Amino acid sequence: MRVAVISDVHGNAYALEAVLAEVRAASPDLVVNLGDQIEGTADPARASALQAALGAAEVRGNNEEKLWPGGRRSPLSREFGAWLETQVGAAALARLAALPLTLRADGLFVCHGSPTSAWEHLLWVWDHGRPGEAGFYRSRDPRELREVVEPLGAEVVLCGHTHRPGATRVGDTLVVNAGSVSDQADGDPRARWTLLERRGGHWATDFRAVAYDVDAAVAWGRAHSPFGDYLDHLLRTGSLAGRGDGTLPGVP
Repeated sequence: MRVAVISDVHGNAYALEAVLAEVRAASPDLVVNLGDQIEGTADPARASALQAALGAAEVRGNNEEKLWPGGRRSPLSREFGAWLETQVGAAALARLAALPLTLRADGLFVCHGSPTSAWEHLLWVWDHGRPGEAGFYRSRDPRELREVVEPLGAEVVLCGHTHRPGATRVGDTLVVNAGSVSDQADGDPRARWTLLERRGGHWATDFRAVAYDVDAAVAWGRAHSPFGDYLDHLLRTGSLAGRGDGTLPGVP
């Protein structure tokens, strides 16, 4: 059993195309998409169409919930939403807004953030650090993690949202954050995806990083959106600048 997992494409068709070339070569039995599919400015319409064509098992991310009536929380987020509506058709937006919060398939429990919220973190938590210093992700208290994971009774729990790939074991459950196709948090701008493989009842995790044409992605954003400067910094630095203020598009 081979499972390809993508998450947090954030409307970056250029990063997604590079990832999908590897996914196709891996010939997975199942593709899982953990959400935050189109909230970004590197050709979100093409990114939307590519993801819709995958036939993946899908859950919604917190950015799909922004597509709900009243789902945008700040003036800049609403401005971005108005631009996004000029790029992605109403039927595609409605499809994404209707995705489920969680799903189960072949021993997997799938969510974007946590089992109860697309906005919460599961494997990692954000530490704002000391005043004047950049924040970072740290591991969640393992006792808290066990309280969440054990009742699910899954072989593997898949999550995204934090843009940081990694895995740990909680009892008999493997917990995997697949990382993000776009908008990296660790200073490495390459696109990420994860390949899971079950052999003899045991799961193995292969974290992948894929180079893509960042220049082309930035050029598209500059030519077709008013958010080009932000996109340039976001993609080139691999840093979630502005994280946590709830105002910048593409930030979970």
